[in-house]
Amino acid sequence: MLDDFMTRATLAGIGVAFAAAPLGGFVVWRRMAYFGDATAHAAILGVALSLALQISIFAGAMALALTMALTVSALSGRGYAMDTLLGVLAHSALAFGLVAVSFLSGIRIDLMAYLFGDILAVSRLDLAVIWGGAAVVVALIGWRWSALLTATLNEELAYASGIDPKREQLVLTLALAITVAVAIKVVGVLLIAAMLIIPAAAARPLARTPEGMVLIAAVIGAASAVVGLRAAYIFDTPAGPSIVCTAALCFVATSLFRVVRATSAGHSN
Repeated sequence: MLDDFMTRATLAGIGVAFAAAPLGGFVVWRRMAYFGDATAHAAILGVALSLALQISIFAGAMALALTMALTVSALSGRGYAMDTLLGVLAHSALAFGLVAVSFLSGIRIDLMAYLFGDILAVSRLDLAVIWGGAAVVVALIGWRWSALLTATLNEELAYASGIDPKREQLVLTLALAITVAVAIKVVGVLLIAAMLIIPAAAARPLARTPEGMVLIAAVIGAASAVVGLRAAYIFDTPAGPSIVCTAALCFVATSLFRVVRATSAGHSN
């Protein structure tokens, strides 16, 4: 069954959706969109270093993504506005990564595949890495779920409950680095943040509980992967961007649903 490249691509897309869903909820709730973007951009430098050192691209991308996330966390609140700091680090990391790739003589690299993903080239090993990473992310978020929710809701309440918000931020940072590393093959570094944010944002109007939002986000992300791949096959469009476009259409649909529901509730009152 896994000999079919479309089957592997579909399973890879669903795996990334499952990894992104629980983390995406916290990215939306904590307004960490730019944080995720900066972490993803650092991954291209990790790819370059991995190729230069002849180590696993997954390991290199995760190491640089984690380094970027920890750097942002360490520098935040030290005289720099967060959006300024994220903008400088995100674009600098991407630029240094692209320059580093240009120095890789004798190594053939499809840069577009790492920028926008190459889901159709996913191998069985890639599939194992993606699903293994997704399992780790889901287990990690599930393990710290209650503490993460408390720290997200109110830091003072977290301290009163014996929860260290900085430790929970570290858990999110680690989960984000793993998600970036497993998603780079599917949607590329430029679209990873979109898969974190859009399904979660689309799920928000439909959910009544945090758990419900995560589950709906996983369904939207998985459906976007399946439908986006099918659309890419039919219309001969890039697979990664097609998946993100499908998720964006889901966001538009749920946003319209929220407007209609709010209008109906206003008329009934």
